[in-house]
Amino acid sequence: MSFEVPAESYLRFMGRYSEPLAREFLAYAALPEGGRVLDVGCGPGVLTQLLVDRPGAAPVSAVDPSPPFVAATRDRFAGLDVRQARAEALPFDDGTFDAALAGLVVHFMTDPVGGLREMGRVTRPGGVVAASVWDHAGTGSPLSLFWQAAAELDPDAPVEGDLPGTSEGHLVALATEAGLDDVEPSALTVRVRFTSYDEWWAPYLLGVGPLGDYVATLDEEHLRRLHDRCRARLPEPPFEQAATAWVIRARA
Repeated sequence: MSFEVPAESYLRFMGRYSEPLAREFLAYAALPEGGRVLDVGCGPGVLTQLLVDRPGAAPVSAVDPSPPFVAATRDRFAGLDVRQARAEALPFDDGTFDAALAGLVVHFMTDPVGGLREMGRVTRPGGVVAASVWDHAGTGSPLSLFWQAAAELDPDAPVEGDLPGTSEGHLVALATEAGLDDVEPSALTVRVRFTSYDEWWAPYLLGVGPLGDYVATLDEEHLRRLHDRCRARLPEPPFEQAATAWVIRARA
């Protein structure tokens, strides 16, 4: 799965949606004031920035398995504790943090139950564990329109709707199986404005994630047809696209 990409590519591809979602997600998480927080799967540091900027914020730590993302986050936050690590094997002692957050990460974990369990382990008893995942299984994902158009042209096109946590209620089930307590589910929706169709389309060609892997397999003619099929599904610019994520807030 292609997350070995420059941080700038990821931010162009997903940052337009993940940045406004991160603000909503942080407000939903309702973190304890001044507590230590771990950003799990920090990517290029979108959520990390908000955690660092919180009034009276205690030290923040971040982990990600992608070397380019770790390097970018270290460059962005000099002196911050940023480590290359998987959610399923967090390099911290039990109860190190007052909260652990995973923004748009659980569906990419090799073992989502294990990853959420690890988040609970490194969080003090009663501390906050929160996660968000796009509604890939429904029609609310920012990528839903692309994948629907792709399936019309290619019945064998992959889907992201079978990824863990992407259907309503599944994130709750994963968190419960991981042993987290008081799991509270909700959904958050953000809206992104585009001034042209090319502004919407161009980031899909940057090779990011499962979608980028798929695009790389297409010949020029198929890609042109997919481009036109997506465009036909969108209104004339400027237009807005809504994106919905499932979220949970739980206790370690």
